[in-house]
Amino acid sequence: MSAGLHRIGREAQPLVVLDGFAADPDGLREAAMAAGFGPGANHYPGIRAPLPEAYLEAQLPVIAEAVRAMGVAGELRVIDASFSIVTTPPAELGVRQRLPHVDAFAENRIALVHYLSPEGGDGTAFYRHRSTGFETIDESRAPIFFDQLEAELRMRGMPPAAYIAGDTPLFEQIGHAEARYNRALLYPSWLLHSGAIAPDAALSSDPAAGRLTVTGFLVAE
Repeated sequence: MSAGLHRIGREAQPLVVLDGFAADPDGLREAAMAAGFGPGANHYPGIRAPLPEAYLEAQLPVIAEAVRAMGVAGELRVIDASFSIVTTPPAELGVRQRLPHVDAFAENRIALVHYLSPEGGDGTAFYRHRSTGFETIDESRAPIFFDQLEAELRMRGMPPAAYIAGDTPLFEQIGHAEARYNRALLYPSWLLHSGAIAPDAALSSDPAAGRLTVTGFLVAE
């Protein structure tokens, strides 16, 4: 496995890229193909399924080491982790799904994305909100950010029914991590980000053909 620590944007937030993350990615794909998928929660634009128990047992020590390299201290606890596949057609996306988002407002929360599509596919992009300059959203910034965003959407109109791709009038893309088979990303959950879903993405619900990932959320306590 190879690891690299990168810094995102003006705020220099950490992004860890781990290639060769799992010992048996093919076995994980087989487990996903046998799993029972259901609708994703919390505005996830697709479906999710439970992970094999052995996944977190094997990967948590690797994740913990990477999180320490990010400068985040404390014992890691998994909040949620699952197989995930983006499936929602652009025309059916809600407004929140067409914009960059954060997963939590606290500095001790960490997001994991583990890519499991052999052809690579769509990666993950990171953003700066143009009018505020915010690249991260914590508790103190949240009211400012959401009030400003709401005002901008009222004035400019809703974003088009599409996955965000690159720069927009409201957001500037400040980083992009390519998807590669068995690559994992770890980054602070308060970073503005989005799946970099291509306009011509197939959006299949079949784990063998769709954008299969593991998505996870952890906290360092």
